[in-house]
Amino acid sequence: MCGTCGCSDPANAVTLTDLDKGEEALLRQGAAVEALPHHHHHDHDHDHDHHHHDHGHHDHVHGPHGEVIALEQAVLAKNDRIADRNRGWFEGRGVLALNLVSSPGAGKTTLLERTIEALQDRVEIAVIEGDQMTVNDAERIRSAGARAVQINTGAGCHLEADMVAEAVKTLDPQAGSLLMIENVGNLVCPAMFDLGERMKIAVISTTEGEDKPLKYPHMFRAAEVVVINKIDLAPHVDFDQALCTANIKSVNPDARLFTLSARTGAGMEAWLAFLEDERGAAFGLAGE
Repeated sequence: MCGTCGCSDPANAVTLTDLDKGEEALLRQGAAVEALPHHHHHDHDHDHDHHHHDHGHHDHVHGPHGEVIALEQAVLAKNDRIADRNRGWFEGRGVLALNLVSSPGAGKTTLLERTIEALQDRVEIAVIEGDQMTVNDAERIRSAGARAVQINTGAGCHLEADMVAEAVKTLDPQAGSLLMIENVGNLVCPAMFDLGERMKIAVISTTEGEDKPLKYPHMFRAAEVVVINKIDLAPHVDFDQALCTANIKSVNPDARLFTLSARTGAGMEAWLAFLEDERGAAFGLAGE
């Protein structure tokens, strides 16, 4: 997982910036891990046939690899508990939370800008922006007309459920609204971290090639929706749409696909209709 990527570096700081107030808050200094399993590093002189060796209720882990696995399990377990609380809050409040994931440069922010511009007169949209550094994307979202907060993960390569929980406190999205979470650009770790969202939406661009779903199957398997963006550039980069679609379906046969260009607007109608349908289906708001 992320044991060596910098996410758990004690020097790594995660911050949340409220652009409306111009305030920055420290969310985390190093990894936020609770209740790690207790490891025993004692010598074993007895027979290592453990078929009848009862270790009780505690985790009994040997060696550095076992410690890493235990740490990862603890991090994910804590994250899942907070994600469940987030999900309950979203459902109880009537907020449709969507987690946008992609590699850097696939066009998530541009897609959000065009979405906000098209729907802001009908739907309140709030955005949580995730990046390692800068508030550039959150500023773009505000300019498009939506409220936004920026989470900077420092050396971290993904958002986690506790970060989203803190961001939601600041945004306080209204009932019936859309909460769009733009995750850190990365096709690996965000696949493993539930944020409490209703669904993950993977964005892939034509400039990345057709094989990304095969190279990063866990992400595309975790996503219920895949957006193929920058279709306007397809003729210039020899992009094979049929092959890309086949690759996505080979990994995730149930994935719903949208092909569009956020820059030119081609194909946006189907995407926008999908968002409004999901909002209506989730909270009985059809026809508003």
